[in-house]
Amino acid sequence: MTRIREEGLYEALLPDTPLAPSYTLRLTRHDGTVAEIHDPYAFPPLLTDFDLHLFTEGTLYKAYNSFGAHIRTVQGVPGVHFVLWAPNATRVSVIGDFNGWNGLCHPMASRGSTGLWELFMPDLPEGTLYKYEIRSREDNVLLRKADPYAVASEVRPRTASIVHDLSCYTWHDGTWMAARSEWDPLTAPLSIYEVHLGSWMRVPEENNRWLTYKELAAKLIPYARDLGYTHLELMPVTEHPFDGSWGYQATGYFAATSRYGSPEDFMAFVDAAHQAGLGVIMDWAPAHFPDDPHGLAQFDGTHLYDHADPRLGYHPDWHSRIFNYDRVEVRTFLLNSALFWLDKYHIDGLRVDAVASMLYLDCALEASQESGGRAEAENRP
Repeated sequence: MTRIREEGLYEALLPDTPLAPSYTLRLTRHDGTVAEIHDPYAFPPLLTDFDLHLFTEGTLYKAYNSFGAHIRTVQGVPGVHFVLWAPNATRVSVIGDFNGWNGLCHPMASRGSTGLWELFMPDLPEGTLYKYEIRSREDNVLLRKADPYAVASEVRPRTASIVHDLSCYTWHDGTWMAARSEWDPLTAPLSIYEVHLGSWMRVPEENNRWLTYKELAAKLIPYARDLGYTHLELMPVTEHPFDGSWGYQATGYFAATSRYGSPEDFMAFVDAAHQAGLGVIMDWAPAHFPDDPHGLAQFDGTHLYDHADPRLGYHPDWHSRIFNYDRVEVRTFLLNSALFWLDKYHIDGLRVDAVASMLYLDCALEASQESGGRAEAENRP
């Protein structure tokens, strides 16, 4: 192939003959090594027209099975399928160690007015670190963001998302799950032990570190069971950058925090609780999110997930952004997060945090003073 741009763009004109259904590219690197790779752009888009319709309608309730990064085999080739919503981007690329974090290497394909972008990248393994590089229409700004739908992330202060397959864990709580469907939650006995996993117990002889999910399963579960509790209520285990927030300012709404171990370790914790006769409730914070640059704030250079009006979009007490529930895509994101934990992690219930701030304007927001009351100014569902 002939190099036509210094940035590394090559082209070749083939004779007017049918193209082989599959082909590979042979690369010769600067050090003389040769690699044979599949072309990411030889594969068709994987999102169907029906997927796009449900997404724009706001009824794609299992978007978490396709959005984010998912290990797939396409045309016999293993790889990772990436999907991202960034409607105000002029370019979105997948970046990581595999391309030197260079956004020019793997731009994603736009799915038109939906604002979705997708790309199947062949031969990427599980455990790959990645982010998205987003070129915004707003002032042409260039952003690097973690994946909002990522199911695994690096331990803070690192912020890359991690390709991870959640389907490998084998559950052993079938008896609990079957019995749960027969319970009446309004009349069943309920005694809840609320706990923050990072501070319940420490290991002082090891720099006062927190316990892992595995250690918590061995210590916390029998402790709560022997005290007669029926349920554990976990303060947020969604990924978050700041320890002091106790998880209430999340950046990863689909990722169990990596502070305490792997996704499978947290699955095993829930599994062990169920086998011990304990339900697991999660604190879930869909009211606001932090300003961290790798997170949802100014995601595509605009107020994509929050309100542009700071009177409605910024919480001065918590120094965080407030979700814009008027956007169908934001509602889809949050509903998917809730359903994801119930589905993939067998969570028994969600305690929704800061509901008052979602419903009323007098939660330290200036707009309440102007409206003369506490009713929300918008007609939110």
